[in-house]
Amino acid sequence: MSSGQAPEEQGSGGAEDWARFQEPHFQPFYDAVHARLGMRDGTRLLDVGCGTGGATLLAAERGARVAGLDAAAQVIAVARARCPQGDFQVGDMEQLPWPDHTFDAVTGFNAFQFARHPVIALAEATRVLARGGWLGLVIWAPHDQSQQAPIMDAISMLAPAQPAAAPGPFALSAPGVVEAVLQEAGLQVVDGGEVAIVVDYPNAEAACRAMMQGSAGVRAVQHSGEDRVRQVILDGLTAYRTEPGGYRLENRFRFLIARRTAESPDPSRPGYHSVQGEAG
Repeated sequence: MSSGQAPEEQGSGGAEDWARFQEPHFQPFYDAVHARLGMRDGTRLLDVGCGTGGATLLAAERGARVAGLDAAAQVIAVARARCPQGDFQVGDMEQLPWPDHTFDAVTGFNAFQFARHPVIALAEATRVLARGGWLGLVIWAPHDQSQQAPIMDAISMLAPAQPAAAPGPFALSAPGVVEAVLQEAGLQVVDGGEVAIVVDYPNAEAACRAMMQGSAGVRAVQHSGEDRVRQVILDGLTAYRTEPGGYRLENRFRFLIARRTAESPDPSRPGYHSVQGEAG
């Protein structure tokens, strides 16, 4: 799944559904971050939580030398097929399989809030950045700013209960949280903004297939069955039906651009879980 949304149990059909029905809507924030990072010919880029590779494909078209990491082998297979020149790896964002100072830029599109310990994940991103390198990330704006959020909540109610501090889509969205995490990870915020993403689904089937591929959607289907999850999605979509029979929702996301400071932090040092405790 793109952007940290892909649990390991997702099947290849689900990865293809995500790439077809959901990922194209995210191009506005891919483009916003790539432009601010100065993506160009020869830029060495790592996309953490790359999912099916939509963002890396766009970066490669700008001439970047791309790499990507995701926890799910199925989505990495799709990314490799779409962008065969890239270096795509299955792994944990808290233990990146690349040497220090490998990349000019690192991105994470809706990825780092799904880390068990976001500070450690961002410290790993900092470690693999070249000195003076840049990181761009996207997270959901606060919960009440997106029309899809109540539907996501309803889907989550059909999934197994998660611990109170478990990572999730809005784990870094509260005011000041992501900035504190970035600072502790050795990154200085230098730019940021918001992007409104209008999601247009042509019909109910496309909407359901897309939403069931989020991390909560996959767990909910396994726990409660596809029919129940589908009905919850359809109920939530009712208010957003368009005249031709499709559905339109507007969601808001934040992007932040940060610069690697002179000294990389040590992810093993005491205190690395302090901000995560506040964010979770």
